[in-house]
Amino acid sequence: MKKMMQIALLIGFIVLTTATFTFAQFSAAPEQSFPFFHFGCLIIGGLIIVSLKRKYDKLYLSEAIGSFALYTTLVALFTAPVVDTLKNLFS
Repeated sequence: MKKMMQIALLIGFIVLTTATFTFAQFSAAPEQSFPFFHFGCLIIGGLIIVSLKRKYDKLYLSEAIGSFALYTTLVALFTAPVVDTLKNLFS
């Protein structure tokens, strides 16, 4: 029962983080340049982390959540609005 509860919490975190990423991209960029590839990468990455959590009992919930949070940050860094902001910041 504890394992199923942890997986449910992990899935909830992944869904909320992906929804936050989507909202940030819609508010920062026009609709024509939405990064669907990055969004798909987030979904697939979340599925991989959930499957790893289900397969390995020794993987802690905090490790899975932390790894997805870092993965989301990494994916967000390579989207067009963030790259444009960094270009303007350093130019």
